[in-house]
Amino acid sequence: MIPGEFFLTEEDILINSDSQIVEIEVFNSGDRPIQVGSHFHFYESNHALLFDRSLAFHTRLDLASGTAMRFEPGQHRNVNLVHFSGSLTTPESTSAPEMKR
Repeated sequence: MIPGEFFLTEEDILINSDSQIVEIEVFNSGDRPIQVGSHFHFYESNHALLFDRSLAFHTRLDLASGTAMRFEPGQHRNVNLVHFSGSLTTPESTSAPEMKR
């Protein structure tokens, strides 16, 4: 192997293929665009984004790592969410204290 060399496969890489998907409708009720990153706890996203937060607990957007989704003011959009995997131990949230269950 040559340093820096990499090998590609012929097949597409499917992300989150073994994850349960939750589809929800989101509405940006604010007057500014809102961007949410791929691994941000969607439940805690900006409160100008209106959606059923009970469905979004312990979920993130179904996006490739390092990417984000932008919600324009007044925009309705259906999004797919996937549950976080692993031990689900995360630091206590300060932005959404009502999320404790």
